[in-house]
Amino acid sequence: MRVFTCADRWEDMASCIYDAWAWALTGGHDRLRLEKEPVLQATLFDEYVHIEPDAVKAEKVMRSVWHKISPEAYHLISYASLYREDMLDEIYRFLRLGFSAGGRATAMLTDPHVMRLMEASRNVTNEIHYFREFARFDQMADGVLVSHIEPKNQVVYPVSEHFADRMPSLSWMMIDDRRRLAVVHPADEPSYLRELTGEETALLAQSEQESDAYSDLWQTFFSATAIPQRENPACQRTHFPLWMRRHATEFRRRPARSDLI
Repeated sequence: MRVFTCADRWEDMASCIYDAWAWALTGGHDRLRLEKEPVLQATLFDEYVHIEPDAVKAEKVMRSVWHKISPEAYHLISYASLYREDMLDEIYRFLRLGFSAGGRATAMLTDPHVMRLMEASRNVTNEIHYFREFARFDQMADGVLVSHIEPKNQVVYPVSEHFADRMPSLSWMMIDDRRRLAVVHPADEPSYLRELTGEETALLAQSEQESDAYSDLWQTFFSATAIPQRENPACQRTHFPLWMRRHATEFRRRPARSDLI
């Protein structure tokens, strides 16, 4: 068995699919497996091949999926690739089906690979929707807005696109603290994704410790509009799960009633 491995980035994964498919034309599709790095447990008799990213190969894969299968298949594997578990081999098996069945592939829900991708894509889509609602921004001393999130899936960039449409003329950053990734959006310029060092992560974490006028106003509004007699913690946890609240401004500190007068 030959195992093709690559980094956890879409360009790397698409390049890995391209090279694995090229090898399978002579070696056979059933004699290979694809895995994202790091490989946690290597097997003794398998041959591991690391694949470097190649923009040309990645573009060929994406163009082929869009035109030879369907745009729906392209979006399906794009979202599934962001899933917290390794879906690379599932994507490869789906493409084998897709290139033979065409656009019908995404509707073949009885196929285990299609169903697995659908479940992963739905999970990623739901989390993107959640963080579009629950992402909170703090203002640093230099005026840059910073939002910290800790999603289960790698969704920081798709979430940031929502805010890029709504705040194009502001400078802001959205940080995935779990993976040390940051989307940087300079004012009136395109956003870009970059990895953070440990020092940068620690420095940016201080943004949540600083008090700014907008955070204070939001906390005051949140406390002033609350009706204690109608509090329903169970319902609140259903709509705003506890694991999402770590960076929520309104749950850091609730002003006392005397502060509101």
